[in-house]
Amino acid sequence: QVQLVESGGGLVQAGDSLRLSCAASGRTSSTYAMGWFRQVPGKEREFVAAISGTYGNTNYADSVKGRFTISGDNAKNTVYLQMNRLKPEDTAVYYCAMRYSTGAVSYSGGYDYWGQGTQVTVSS
Repeated sequence: QVQLVESGGGLVQAGDSLRLSCAASGRTSSTYAMGWFRQVPGKEREFVAAISGTYGNTNYADSVKGRFTISGDNAKNTVYLQMNRLKPEDTAVYYCAMRYSTGAVSYSGGYDYWGQGTQVTVSS
């Protein structure tokens, strides 16, 4: 079993920055990929970013490319999402996910474990 706990969400203004954290515990490994997704009410969960296991290759949604950065700290079993130049359309619940494989895939079905989510609200 794996437990994922997100933190760092909050209410910010457009143009501000936030850093989300996801602490993993249980059956974890540096070879497993981690991802961030987001969801707003009434819409499907949307891919944001992912980082591959072992080599740390990254993958981003076009909507966040150049503004968001995903990174990992294997010693702390934690993955981060640095979000800069936030926009109101970034408002969502952000979820951390982990998959028992190395590839930084963008489809939610490829992930095996999910956190409980953290709310990010960006005001205009």
